[in-house]
Amino acid sequence: MSTRRAPQAQDERDERIVCTPPGMGRLVLRRFDPQRDSWEQLTQLLHRAFARLASLGLHCACADQGAGATRQRALAGDCFVAVCSGRIVGTLTLEGRDGASPCEQYRSRGVASVHQFGIEPTWQSRGIGRALLAFASHWAAARGCTQLALDTPFPAADLIAFYRAQGFSLVDVVRFAGRGYDSAVLSKPAAANQPFAPARPGIRSIRPIQPSTGCAGVARLSW
Repeated sequence: MSTRRAPQAQDERDERIVCTPPGMGRLVLRRFDPQRDSWEQLTQLLHRAFARLASLGLHCACADQGAGATRQRALAGDCFVAVCSGRIVGTLTLEGRDGASPCEQYRSRGVASVHQFGIEPTWQSRGIGRALLAFASHWAAARGCTQLALDTPFPAADLIAFYRAQGFSLVDVVRFAGRGYDSAVLSKPAAANQPFAPARPGIRSIRPIQPSTGCAGVARLSW
C-alpha cells in the first residue's frame, strides 16, 4: 500500500521562505497554487530543464510528459516552486514513503523522496536548486522522516556529483519501468536544522516567514 503523501506535522503551516540573492531580486519558495499557477507552464519548465538529458538519450518522464501527468505526479505529494519577479524558475515535488514503489529505498519507512525537480536553464548555477534541496530536507525532517531520497540517470555523472555535494550518497541502482537507462538512487539524512542558504556565493540570506493566506534539467547539469 502506498503512503506517498507524508503525514502532516502538528500545527502545520504552509511552508514559505524568502531569500534575496544579489542580482536576481526576491526569491520565494512556496507551494504550487493551482489558483494562480499554471500546470501547463510548470510542465514546459520541466521540459526545458530536462531537455539537455533528453539530448543525451536519457529520456526522463519530465522531458516530454503532458500537463495532466505533471499534475497527477504533483498531487501525489506536495509540490513547491521557486519564484522570482513573479515567474516560476524552479520546482520539486516531495513525497512520503511509497510502499508500492519498485525502488526499495522509496518503500522504506522514514524515507521521503524528491520528484519532478527542475530549474529553468537560464536560472541554473545560482543556488536555487541547492536552496530547494535544503528546504526538502527540512520538510522531510519536520514530518518525522529520517532520510531524503531521489533518483537521477546513472549516466549523468555531473548530476550525481551535484547531489553528492549536497550530502547525498549512492544507495542503489534501479531500472525503472519505461526507462531505457539505469537510475542512481541517492539518499541523505533529513535535517530540520539545515540552513536554507547554499554553501556558495550568491544567496545572502534565507529566512522562514509566515505564509500568506490562501492555497497552499539541466542546461549544464548543475543546479
